[in-house]
Amino acid sequence: MMNSKPESRPPGEATTQAPPVGTTEPTEPSGLAEPSAPAVRAEKLTVVRGPRTVLRTLDFTVPRGQITGLLGPSGCGKSTLMRAIVGTQDKVTGTLDVLGHPAGHPTLRTRIGYVTQAPSVYDDLTIRQNLDYFAAILDPGRAAADRRHENVTRAIADVDLTTHADALAGNLSGGQRNRVSLAVALLGTPELLVLDEPTVGLDPVLRRDLWNLFHDIAATRGATLLISSHVMDEAERCHRLLLMREGEILADATPEALRTRTGADTVESAFLHLVDEATQAARTKETGTQGSGTNETRTKETTR
Repeated sequence: MMNSKPESRPPGEATTQAPPVGTTEPTEPSGLAEPSAPAVRAEKLTVVRGPRTVLRTLDFTVPRGQITGLLGPSGCGKSTLMRAIVGTQDKVTGTLDVLGHPAGHPTLRTRIGYVTQAPSVYDDLTIRQNLDYFAAILDPGRAAADRRHENVTRAIADVDLTTHADALAGNLSGGQRNRVSLAVALLGTPELLVLDEPTVGLDPVLRRDLWNLFHDIAATRGATLLISSHVMDEAERCHRLLLMREGEILADATPEALRTRTGADTVESAFLHLVDEATQAARTKETGTQGSGTNETRTKETTR
């Protein structure tokens, strides 16, 4: 089940706590949604946490078969938005449709791969044992043994960990542990991959290889990828971008369109330009509101 810790362990294996993991299993598309429909559609999407409004009436779409980058500074609401899309965020209002169903619909659990920022592995198992375990949950039964083995071997190779397959997860570097979590999400054939900062802690070569993998998944498997990052140079690798700031969408466009709109040479410069615009607009609105209140007070005093 997506984003929930399995309740059982492989026979004979020691028990250890692990963070939640999002997984997928092989499945055929339900056919209930039109192929041309967006993978994600949000209208007036709002999330309130305590006294704070984390997401503010967002309207956007995520096209199918492409890589959409979700970019913005830490704390702007990226992870909250991703949790809303995969159906694990509470207090969500507005419209949020994912693959033709309301977010969190039970049928979506086998169609979405979700990788959180926290590595989702069991430290006392090897990489292969971790993947064997989750593969057995996704595709149980003796008849599926050969298919599980092929899926595990492919997923390990996808994230370039073949030479470390028998290493204990507890002995891996942070970047390697992140890649094991990604491999778990790739065990099936997800139609939508939601990846929360998957390249954090990776060296430039591994980042490049992972981005090549993301493009291959979109091009050859027809999957949709939503990838969050606060590293602006990764924006250039995306087909489309959602730029966020303080719980709002500043822009929803291609990298080229953003550069053209702002006259900037890079997406980072374009983002900073949009931030400055939004800041100035907010100040103007605040000044206008304060001025209106002052005028109203003066009118009342004159009336008296």
